[in-house]
Amino acid sequence: MISVFGSKVGAEELAEVKDCIDRQWLGTGPKSKAFEQSFAERLNLPNLVLVNNGSNALYLAMSLLDLPPGSDVIVPSFTWVSCAHSIVLAGHRPVFCDVDLDTQNPTAETVRAAMTPRTRAIMVVHYAGKPVQMKPILDIGLPVIEDVAHAVDSKIDGKSCGTFGAIGVFSFDAIKNLAMGEGGAVTTSDAVRAERARLLRYCGIGKSGFEASTGNKERWWEYNIVDFYPKLLVSDVLAGIGLAQLRKLDALQAVRRSIWERYQNEFRDLDWLKRPIDAAQNEQHSYFTYVIRIPHRDRCAKALYDRGIYTTLRYHPLHMNQIYKSQARLPNSERLNEEALSIPLHPNLAPADVDKIITEVRGLAASL
Repeated sequence: MISVFGSKVGAEELAEVKDCIDRQWLGTGPKSKAFEQSFAERLNLPNLVLVNNGSNALYLAMSLLDLPPGSDVIVPSFTWVSCAHSIVLAGHRPVFCDVDLDTQNPTAETVRAAMTPRTRAIMVVHYAGKPVQMKPILDIGLPVIEDVAHAVDSKIDGKSCGTFGAIGVFSFDAIKNLAMGEGGAVTTSDAVRAERARLLRYCGIGKSGFEASTGNKERWWEYNIVDFYPKLLVSDVLAGIGLAQLRKLDALQAVRRSIWERYQNEFRDLDWLKRPIDAAQNEQHSYFTYVIRIPHRDRCAKALYDRGIYTTLRYHPLHMNQIYKSQARLPNSERLNEEALSIPLHPNLAPADVDKIITEVRGLAASL
């Protein structure tokens, strides 16, 4: 079965893991700091705080905003559950907005349509790596969290996604463009927020005993607990894998881009298939997932599955899940729920896999 998502890891990642074992350093340590520094330098981030996964990074971001309890936070419905969960866990209410049908991104118009008198913040998601048009949303005047899980290499006018809003949130899980296995991070230009993030991620403890022992403090093992918070620390094993992935990110992105461009060319003449939107001239895309829109989507997905190609819908709209008790009617998200399909796009695809995917997708015309 050809997988729809995937990463490419090998000798470089194994060498980093072996180094952790040789050093007998498995927890947060020098590799975690090295990743923070290297990643921040690549994206020109003012601050980066590494945590154990993207979901917890979203929760940390929500905590850092210090919103009034019970605030409404606008979030696109066409995204992963952790976006809405982080809002609920932080003591607020997710209010779902629609997305643009062609880019699957929220817009200033869809955000404004969802606003309430209690709206205090906005969360945007750079879907598939196509940058959201940030300026009109920022002009609304509310703090914005950018979910950059799909957009690790995305830019607008040369500026990295994740640096436009109040806080940017990254994910480095097993299928992301930069795959640690698990991992996440927050970035912010606010140095006070960044320092608070570092305090919170270790159960709200100001410094670990090891860090305190390097100063002049006596009884360095006594905690200075500054807040109540779960442990969000990442291990050096995962950070080491991240360092290896970071060194070859350009090569991995080149593979993703070549597959994307081949799909765009091969499907150009199919009038029954809607292709995704390319990056604008002033944008850089990350090519996380390739989403087509087709009639009889379910039947086509089953046909591809029967031919050894796994596909999926990324994502089932959140407002349609009963747990959120949403009364929203979001026509574009609901249409995507019936038509959209992610087909395989990742650096572990062999050329023969790509050939097969193209042949079988083109062959779906017989099923329509």
